[in-house]
This record gives sequence, C-alpha cells and structure tokens, in this order.
Amino acid sequence: MEPVQSLMSSTVARLVRPAPLSPEKVLFAWRSAVGPAVSRVTRVRLAGPGVLEVVVDDDRFGDELARSAPLVLSGLQALLGDDAVSRLEVMRPGKAPGRRRRFGGSPGSRRVKGEP
Repeated sequence: MEPVQSLMSSTVARLVRPAPLSPEKVLFAWRSAVGPAVSRVTRVRLAGPGVLEVVVDDDRFGDELARSAPLVLSGLQALLGDDAVSRLEVMRPGKAPGRRRRFGGSPGSRRVKGEP
C-alpha cells in the first residue's frame, strides 16, 4: 500500500504545486499536511512571505503542532513549493499574551517570541 500512497501523493503535488498561491490552495495543503482532526480546530492564513499563521482553538493541538512543526512544514512544502511556507507561527488565543510561537527555518531553530 505504501508505493500507491506515495504515487498518489506525488501526483497530487505535481497537480497542486503549479497552481497560483491562494487561500484555498493553502487550506487544501494544510488539511493534507495535518489531517481532518487538527484542521477542524485550527485556522490558517499566510501572514507574510513564508509565514503561515495558525490559530489554534484547542491548546492541546497547539502543543502537538509545536512538536511536529518540521513534519507539517515538509508536507506543506511538498504541495505549495519550498518557498511558499518556511515557518509556522502558532497562535493560542486561550493562553496569556506571549504564547505566540514560531517554528520553522533551519532545523532546531525553535523560537518563542521575545526570546533571542
């Protein structure tokens, strides 16, 4: 089953990647990268060059996104292209100010806003 899944993934990527970058394309890539459960409790939008802003309604999913950011970025880049999204900015409205997190860039470059 793995080769069929891989073939389908690469076929979808070849079809989706050349399309113009739009909110719908970003949402499709997000759903594909994180799955339906996480997609239902998040809202996403491109917030600037290479930055995908993710608003998390349930903080438990925010923690999971923080842990799996490199994998999620890889899935997004496969569908959108390497330059379209290079960082996730996870926002948790239910948390105190300062809980905005940025993930991405070079491996291991986890930064919390306000930290050097």
